Parts: sequence; structure tokens; C-alpha cells
Amino acid sequence: MGETLVDVWVYLAASPLLALTMTLIAYQGAVWLYHKAGSTALLNPVLVTVALVVAVLTATGTSYQTYFEGAQFIHFLLGPATVALAIPLYRQFDRVRRSALAIAASLVTGSLTAIASALAVGSLTQLDAVSLASLAPKSATAPVAMGIAEKLGGLPSLTAVFVILTGILGAALGPVVLNLLGIRDEAARGFAMGTASHGIGTARALQESEVAGAFSGLAMGLNALATALLLPLVWVLFF
Repeated sequence: MGETLVDVWVYLAASPLLALTMTLIAYQGAVWLYHKAGSTALLNPVLVTVALVVAVLTATGTSYQTYFEGAQFIHFLLGPATVALAIPLYRQFDRVRRSALAIAASLVTGSLTAIASALAVGSLTQLDAVSLASLAPKSATAPVAMGIAEKLGGLPSLTAVFVILTGILGAALGPVVLNLLGIRDEAARGFAMGTASHGIGTARALQESEVAGAFSGLAMGLNALATALLLPLVWVLFF
């Protein structure tokens, strides 16, 4: 029986559509489980999907490179999905314009807090300079964070891991923390999610409302710019 299953997997693995199909099925299953469990933060669909896919790849001995060859279409869709965030932002443009000063203050505060918290945690855990440089831009979107880390002497691949973990944790725990703090305003919730946990947090904010999604998408883009400007200055001052 075991040999038969192995043979079936080897046959299926030859198809580039296997990874794509597996990812979509895992995500749909994760969404079903998320709603079935009462939308609990610990069962965030992205987190569950990653866990399921990693478990399958580990159990079958499939490399990430092989998986990505089939699942790269999902990676390609990240571009159009990011551009599509402009639609809810355009619909909320008047509100964004009226909140320009609050947005600017929140952006600088949030970006500096994300950087300082990363460096503080890294220093307390006695990470070396390379690991610190890799961790510091964790709240920026992955391409920007990886570029910043490389300029500071970090490892872009390690930064990508930190960015993904930050996004997943932010999407899972962000709404819980905001609820505990009594923050109900949709714009404030969305901006906080986008600043702290970039694209994955923005996807979670869109589940709450279009307003939250619009402000989260705006925060994600602005925080990438703010991190690129502020982190090198902080790094030079303290290291």
C-alpha cells in the first residue's frame, strides 16, 4: 500500500499543476476551518495553509524549488492583487485626504516602533549583526525589506522568513490586540494592520471592511518607503 502511494505521488508530482492545485485546496480547506471555528485568530487561513503545504512537502521530500515551479502562478498574481488595492483606496480618497496629518504621524510612529521593537528583541536575544540587519525591516513588504537588509549586511533569504512570519502573526493576532485596546475605527484598524504586517495584514483587513482594506493598503505602501528611509538612519546612529 505504501509503495502504491509513493508511485502515485511520483506520477502526480511530474505535473506542474499539482503544486497549484494543492495550494488552492489547502487554502479553501483553511478558509472552511476558519469559519467553522468561529473565525478564531489562531486559525488564520494563511497560517493554516502554510502549515498544510509545508507538512505535505516535508512528508513527501519535495523541495521548495520543485513546489514553486508549479505554484509560481500564485506568485505572479501578487502583482495584480497589489495593484487592485488601489480600487478601495480610490473610493476612500476623500477620507484619506482629510486624514493626511494623522496618517503622516501614524506612519512615522508605526514605522519607528516596528524597527525599534525588532532591534530591541534581537538585542535581548543576542542576535549577531547579520541577523539583526535581517530582522529589522520585518514589517515592510518582502521585496523592499529584502533590499534594505542586503544593503545593511543582512541575509535577504532570512529577511523573507521574518517578513512572512510577521505578516502571519499580525494577521492572526492584530485584530485581537486592536479589540483589546478598544480601537473600533475602521480606518485606524486598517492602517495599523498595514503598517505592522504589510500584505498579509492587508488581506485580513479587507475581510473586515473596504475602508480598513483601503487604509491598510495605503499603510503597506507608505511603510515600505518609510522603512527604506528611516531604518538606515537608525542603523547608523546605533550601530
